Amino acid sequence: MAPVIGLAFTRRLLADGWRVAGLSRRDSGINVPTYVHHTVDVTAPEYPEVLSKAIDELGRVDLCVYAAGIGEPIDLADLDAQAHTFEVNLMGAVRTVATVVPRMVAAGDGHLIGLSSLADRLVSAEAPGYAGSKAGLSSYLLGLSSALRGQGVSVTTVRFGFVDTKMAKAPVRPLMLPVDRAVEILARCVRTRPALISRPRRLALLTTLAAPFTRPR
Repeated sequence: MAPVIGLAFTRRLLADGWRVAGLSRRDSGINVPTYVHHTVDVTAPEYPEVLSKAIDELGRVDLCVYAAGIGEPIDLADLDAQAHTFEVNLMGAVRTVATVVPRMVAAGDGHLIGLSSLADRLVSAEAPGYAGSKAGLSSYLLGLSSALRGQGVSVTTVRFGFVDTKMAKAPVRPLMLPVDRAVEILARCVRTRPALISRPRRLALLTTLAAPFTRPR
């Protein structure tokens, strides 16, 4: 899972008694018997193979949390960063699903959680790659949730607003969530398995109301 939120949630899962396999670009620093770490980038060609190996080590996959995410301001002279944002935020999740979900379906049980964003309804001139990739992620996960109905597998799309991490780069960050609050929301999702959750609620309402005004005219 990804830095900050993913790491904090990993620690919460371990504290709650889960056995966890973590995948990220850097070492997690966690050293307990119920945790194993694999260092890999979600955009790397070998990522699905490493993910499969991690699942095999655990024996099964009951819960998968895709928390990887990046976002960079647009530079019209160099759009590679926007392309990379899609590779991490959207295609990394799609590759994760392709590896994990068939195993869950075969077992008749499982829960996939994907961290999207309240920006998924906005048109962003400052970071179109971020908003666009999160829009694609939300749409994909919600469609997947419907497709898996009756298979015993749940998919939860989590739409956070600003969370107190390095990702929150905007000069104005209204109603920003502390990381521990984001972790509590994810822990509740594990228990209740909702299809969609948007937090904080007031910011979710504001982004919905503001969305039409962000579109080009």
